[in-house]
Amino acid sequence: MRKLVYYVAVTLDGFIASPDSSDPSDSEFFPITEDLIKFIVEHYPETLPAPARAAMGITAPGEHFDTVLEGRNSYEIGVVAGLRDAYPHLRHLVFSKSLGSVGDDIEVVTDHGLQRVRELKAEQGKDLWLVGGGTLAHSLLPEIDRLVLKLNPSIIGAGIPLFNGPFAFHEFRPTHEVRLDAGVRVLTYDRINH
Repeated sequence: MRKLVYYVAVTLDGFIASPDSSDPSDSEFFPITEDLIKFIVEHYPETLPAPARAAMGITAPGEHFDTVLEGRNSYEIGVVAGLRDAYPHLRHLVFSKSLGSVGDDIEVVTDHGLQRVRELKAEQGKDLWLVGGGTLAHSLLPEIDRLVLKLNPSIIGAGIPLFNGPFAFHEFRPTHEVRLDAGVRVLTYDRINH
């Protein structure tokens, strides 16, 4: 069965974006360093947006994911940057109660998000990548099988939390760690009981 993997950058104090929900990529608290780019290209090239893949000459499918899931705010970061579909190389789903159709190549999930994820997990294919945001991650938490956190050595004090919602206990165990020279630690956690 396919896994739902929350693969995201996070600060030491648990935030995935600043309070204004702007694009956190290459911000002072999430710098894009040479060693981070090398790690992503080697291990998760499918998570790079189409313009970055084109600039680096990456055409091969990824190792881990064939589907990307994101909330409306995360999706709109790409739209603001001029990318209606930042990941045309992946099956793309956007979860939103207010977003209308965005084209035939992107599925908009307006309700029953957990059920839709369960259906996707039962299909054949590679794992599902949950890119963000925190509210969607919290709503899909019962179905998240793995966390891959690019833990940055920064504290911002406020912002969009890794999981944005009411108290809910879920337990994961650490399974892998990569320490990058510039300070990012890539931490992998798998769900203990599912």
